[in-house]
Amino acid sequence: MTDNSNPSRKAAPPGGPALEEARLRQQAIGVKLRHMFDEVVNEPVPDEFLDILRRADDRSSGGGGA
Repeated sequence: MTDNSNPSRKAAPPGGPALEEARLRQQAIGVKLRHMFDEVVNEPVPDEFLDILRRADDRSSGGGGA
């Protein structure tokens, strides 16, 4: 029988320390990926790319063009 009356003792995570370490690594990777994604999203769109998009819009809406 196990004594669970001591609340200061925490149960070991299922799978042991190796699984906990893997989870911490995955969490760290997720944090870094979100940070990188946020940086990319906040970068300005290059003018050349905006020109390409405008020309594509003009062609698809029948606006003519070259």
